[in-house]
Amino acid sequence: MNNKIFCLFVTFVLLAGSAYAETPQEKGLNIAREADQRDLGFGDFTADMRMVLRNKHGQESIREIRIRALEVENDGDKSLSIFDNPRDVKGTAFLTYSHKIGDDDQWLYLPALKRVKRISSRNKSGSFMGSEFSYEDIASQEVEKYTYQWIRDEVYEGQDCFVSERYPIDKKNSGYTRQITWMDKKEYRALKVEYYDRKNTLLKTLIMKNYQQYKDKFWRPDEMYMVNHQSGKSTTLSWSNYRFGTGLSDNDFDKNSLKRAR
Repeated sequence: MNNKIFCLFVTFVLLAGSAYAETPQEKGLNIAREADQRDLGFGDFTADMRMVLRNKHGQESIREIRIRALEVENDGDKSLSIFDNPRDVKGTAFLTYSHKIGDDDQWLYLPALKRVKRISSRNKSGSFMGSEFSYEDIASQEVEKYTYQWIRDEVYEGQDCFVSERYPIDKKNSGYTRQITWMDKKEYRALKVEYYDRKNTLLKTLIMKNYQQYKDKFWRPDEMYMVNHQSGKSTTLSWSNYRFGTGLSDNDFDKNSLKRAR
């Protein structure tokens, strides 16, 4: 091969390689899509959740909650949270219809008022039942709600991770300018998320650990710890008693189900 042909060959190989190289934006999106794809097909599940609220002085209050979730084909999931303890919140129920496109639908039933309150999309940055999780945080995190950018690869807690940023498409109503996620490369599980407020200052950090696998496919963390760096408050969610394929249907997630939730 003469020098001229060799140079042309090398140029072709380099151009071909660059044509297929992912941009940071494409890689970030592909990581999010792969994580979403791996969790498809769970159908429905129920679980118990213990919510521990801590103020900046370390004082705690505890809430016990039952969770129901339903996978919806070609849309976001539906979820229902029912508060059992303490007595002052017993019977409170929260219903979410997540959507891939557009605002999520969320309703809160307050037994003391005996009425269902719709949560406005303008209020999704507000605190959920006094916790450090917002209404935005507890909705299912649909891929289509964000744009993405891979930042780097990094070892976190002994695991090789992708580190990516995501930016809410609904900038007007989101409480965040961006989120940075650490996701393990092997199973595509989110291990850590940093949330930056509208001033682009670090607001909160979420740590997820003690993942368990169900039905040989679906990973769920036993513990989710959210700390608010600006207020000093924190919330721990401890999950247990997961049951998949319980036969839940759309009828278990209509607005009337809020009032009859037991």
